[in-house]
Amino acid sequence: MNEHAQSTACGIGAVRSARAIRAGGRVRDRPPFDCIALVLQGGGALGAYQAGVYEALAEAGLEPDWVAGISIGSINSAIIAGNPPEARVDKLRSFWEGVTAKPWIPVFSLLQQIHADGGDLGRSIANNINALYSLFEGAPGFFNLRVPGPFLHPPGCLEATSFYDTSVLRATLERLIDFDRINAGEIHLSLGAVNVRSGNFVYFDNERHVIGPEHVMASGALPPGFPAVEIEGEQYWDGGLVSNTPLQWVLRTRQDTLAFQVDLWSARGEFPRDISAVATRQKEIQYSSRTRATTDHFRSLQQVRNSIARLLDDLPPALREHPEVNFLETVADRKVYSLIQLIYRSKNYEGESRDYEFSRRTMEEHWKAGYQDARRTLRHPEVLQRPDGQDGIRTFDLAVDGRE
Repeated sequence: MNEHAQSTACGIGAVRSARAIRAGGRVRDRPPFDCIALVLQGGGALGAYQAGVYEALAEAGLEPDWVAGISIGSINSAIIAGNPPEARVDKLRSFWEGVTAKPWIPVFSLLQQIHADGGDLGRSIANNINALYSLFEGAPGFFNLRVPGPFLHPPGCLEATSFYDTSVLRATLERLIDFDRINAGEIHLSLGAVNVRSGNFVYFDNERHVIGPEHVMASGALPPGFPAVEIEGEQYWDGGLVSNTPLQWVLRTRQDTLAFQVDLWSARGEFPRDISAVATRQKEIQYSSRTRATTDHFRSLQQVRNSIARLLDDLPPALREHPEVNFLETVADRKVYSLIQLIYRSKNYEGESRDYEFSRRTMEEHWKAGYQDARRTLRHPEVLQRPDGQDGIRTFDLAVDGRE
């Protein structure tokens, strides 16, 4: 089959798959890529959106070969990689339902009931109440407020370096994740963290490391809320301090890749009108800008690599053995990459506390939003097709390319 015929066949297959997904079915054939990657950004309580995205992908039969995460994305990634396909959605739901138990303080429940249907203002009040509950009580099975606080502990001890204790998270991870399955390598798993002393960004990768609960916890150890996690004599913090997306790590491997990049912070936003909105906008820019920069840089790099590859194909035989040509062969790249961006779009009533507002109602809304965005994305046939441009890369953002 020639290249044109192969491209046409892939296109027809993608259209059929999109129709099947629209009807609630599964893709007929695996998309024509060497690797399907799921790339999960950090964002605390917003991470339920990623679980909803995964549920939609699983329903469509698009199980990832590689999951990479940072912070809450690492927890979701480890749950996916550490369970058989048929159990992954249930395990994700067990985690998210477990950490979003309803507050026990009656006045909080009363205020939620009063404001639940009061429009954006009512939801904003209810969300702030829930966020305050998380600040003072923590999230069950995830983190607890440290009592006494860090200022009452002697310098040098772990308790003096964080406001919350995350020791309960280890038991949660051990209950929900089969680490033997992760280390067997059925799915490639990568978790981003930063070395506290050197400041270097590192990836705990099951192709290089034996992954345990401590590696997942290290990737989500955001200071000063959470304490650093010790691994082999070194202390690690949340990878989001350096880069909040593992996309660059996934794209470093030269293979035809279909990457679903699930971000929890949108780079786009309105100019803030008050100091609370300033804090919200700061978080959005801080935690999303590296994702945008990584995508733009990779597109430029891939254009150069593909141009070199096409140029080398047209060289006369007399130049094939030139040393400079041999070097350029190592740079040239004929692989293709399709980057599918699913970005959570926050509601008007969600403010600066959106990443630590662990209420059950909001979690379910985030999950549903991820599920629906993924379903809408998969209705577009081009998402599952190989890029046909000369640069070998396609990006698809539902908010920009998928308006219906």
